[in-house]
Amino acid sequence: MQRRRCLSSRAISDTESESDQEMMKCLSCLEEYPSREAGTCKECYDEANETEEELKREIEDLKAKVAFLRFWSPLDHLHNRSNTPCFTDVVLIASSDGPEGYAVPLPAHKAVLVSRSPVFRAMLENEMEESRSGTIKISDVSFDALRAFVNYLYTAEACLDEQMAYDLLVLAEKYEVKHLKAHCEKFLISKLNWDNSIMNYVFAHQHNGVHMIDAALSMIIDNMDKLTKREEYMELVEKDPRLVVEIYEAYMSKQVNTAACKDCSVK
Repeated sequence: MQRRRCLSSRAISDTESESDQEMMKCLSCLEEYPSREAGTCKECYDEANETEEELKREIEDLKAKVAFLRFWSPLDHLHNRSNTPCFTDVVLIASSDGPEGYAVPLPAHKAVLVSRSPVFRAMLENEMEESRSGTIKISDVSFDALRAFVNYLYTAEACLDEQMAYDLLVLAEKYEVKHLKAHCEKFLISKLNWDNSIMNYVFAHQHNGVHMIDAALSMIIDNMDKLTKREEYMELVEKDPRLVVEIYEAYMSKQVNTAACKDCSVK
């Protein structure tokens, strides 16, 4: 739908008062309307209202589609201890929580797992142990983090604090759930500060968090005068000097660019 716009114009008659000279001209219908009568012509006003109503209907339709496509999570049944069957066909176990006999299995649907993660797809579509047994053991993860991960696969929702964001980002990277990884990365960037910048820089490198690397690196090179005084810096020199070199290269590049900009402004 083509939107009409109104343009203010001045009449040229010297005999008219200043208020009478102010006119509104519609660029679509070319009719003029005194500004004291209306801010826009009636046709444009009605058309704007129609467009607004159309957008509202489209938004409501999209919300309805999202609600329709949203999977209900079998974890809701687990939490509510419902006896209603949820037809799950696989369970996930957080193996770091202790011996398998004491681990709480998290029920899920293979169809959901394979649609959300190419790693789960490869695991369950081929004749691997997980496909035959219907049990997926996930190491180095807490029950709470795994539960939040499975719930996200169904609902695209996660209640994050910093620790949960770290845990879920690791799982998202491991199982290639890109949307969740981006969600966690964005949250952690919002919590970035000088005190946690080095730790986050190292963490982001370990898990390929590109945007998080850039944000943490920017924070670090803006505080280079304080860098060598940090205990984390000394640990980084010993454990991963490659990252230290990267920090100094980024700092020098910024200094060169700043100097070049100053030279250009002088010229």
